[in-house]
Amino acid sequence: MHIETRERNNQKKYYLAHSYRAGSKVKKAIVYLGANLTPQELEIKKTNAEAKLKEKIRAAQVISDPYFTALSPSECEELRTLEAHGELQILHLSDLDWDKFKEAFTYNTNAIEGSYIEPKEVKDILREDKWPEGKSKEDIAETYGVSEAIDYIRTVEEHISVELIKEIHRKVFKNSKPFAGEFRNKGIEVVVADANGNVIHRGAPAEFVPRLLKELTEWYSNNKGQYPPLVLAAVVHNQFEMIHPFQDGNGRVGRILLNNILLKHNLPPLNIELRNRREYYAALQAYEKAHDLRPTLDLMLKEYRALKQMLK
Repeated sequence: MHIETRERNNQKKYYLAHSYRAGSKVKKAIVYLGANLTPQELEIKKTNAEAKLKEKIRAAQVISDPYFTALSPSECEELRTLEAHGELQILHLSDLDWDKFKEAFTYNTNAIEGSYIEPKEVKDILREDKWPEGKSKEDIAETYGVSEAIDYIRTVEEHISVELIKEIHRKVFKNSKPFAGEFRNKGIEVVVADANGNVIHRGAPAEFVPRLLKELTEWYSNNKGQYPPLVLAAVVHNQFEMIHPFQDGNGRVGRILLNNILLKHNLPPLNIELRNRREYYAALQAYEKAHDLRPTLDLMLKEYRALKQMLK
């Protein structure tokens, strides 16, 4: 790490900078220290900024290269065999099947994030526009929003793009959040904590978000013919959750994005159930801490089995 000095308008501004390698490229992370600092002030600012800069570098390096998440060639072939033999049968869902899935997905994906709307109330909202008494307008709006987003990914042709990600967020939160469809601004950071207040995840610094999402979409484009669809969907979902591009709503957008990847490869959608929330978070933790994709794939296969039972 080193100090950079820039002079402008009779001010001398100081920055703590460090160059690092991200994949095949060399990047530079910078933290602003202040202007016209004395040597003593500069040293104090430098010491305080070092931890912040290290965290920025860690986020950029861990998030920017999804290649390490891929399974071995033999494991990829095993998944392809499962698909080819019909153990992940491609479902041609009827309109009734889609309604059942959409209602179940809408309930579960919102409940995972704290919504108090019950399954029967989801049906009443989506089928009859009947609003439950005593429930927040925000929860009701997001019930409609998730349903609309599911309809959207059934018809859109894109697999993944920055604009597609924004549009999914916009549809889900257009009537509940003023920042619907907009990434976090610089300075707005996301920290996810457990019930005890322990930090379990930090999103990428806001200024890294556009570049990281661009790299993720490029990775998908370059590898969509190389890996089985389940691997592609799992990597895209987990990488997206690590980046955490929005101020709020990342979990729901990520799970809808996962389903969009599956649908574009003619696989059925899947519903991560509220009862499996702990397993879902543990899978994300395994991916973030150890680059282990297997828990996510195991959960996806488990949810596929549950989906088949639901649609019988």
